[in-house]
Amino acid sequence: MLDDVGNAYSRRAGEYTEILGSMNAVHPSDRQLVSCWADGIDGHIIDAGCGPGHWTNFLCKRGAAASGVDLVPEFIDRARSAYPGVTFSVGSLETLDSAPGTVSGILSWYSLIHYGPSTIRIPLLEFACALRPGGALLLGFFECAVIEKFAHAVVPAYGWPVSDLTDELTSAGFDVIETHARTAIGQRPHAAIIAQRNSIR
Repeated sequence: MLDDVGNAYSRRAGEYTEILGSMNAVHPSDRQLVSCWADGIDGHIIDAGCGPGHWTNFLCKRGAAASGVDLVPEFIDRARSAYPGVTFSVGSLETLDSAPGTVSGILSWYSLIHYGPSTIRIPLLEFACALRPGGALLLGFFECAVIEKFAHAVVPAYGWPVSDLTDELTSAGFDVIETHARTAIGQRPHAAIIAQRNSIR
């Protein structure tokens, strides 16, 4: 699955970056949500699935100790070129290159949308492993009334009910703190969950 997703994004990395790879393409409410979340974190933040790096750079410009990781080498090359003072690396969200319990925050902004019910817990467990107890996760995704596979522009993706993704997070060792949703005419509903790694995992 990872190879298929990575290859699909590699083929369209230039197009993706041009359309979505800047903060100008970000919805104002998303910018506000991520900003408020990040401002409350003291320590290292991983932008997991950073794409061309605009969110990672945004976090660093706000004073966060952020780094980005993505499966797609073309995205990382573009990120390093555009933001030379920011740390980026090629890697899988299923095997983060961080010692267990050392990360303070993980931003996963639409980077898990290609995981279905049988696989979503793999990266969530990895996130829980990397985060320190009390560490924060902000997860952005497409919201649906039921878990639904749909024809994403790059490669098939999944929409999730907030309740189902909350259950997955709880099973992976998180406490859900907040949920957010927004809708726009002609677009799929969007949602976000802020969760905290619990101390009993």
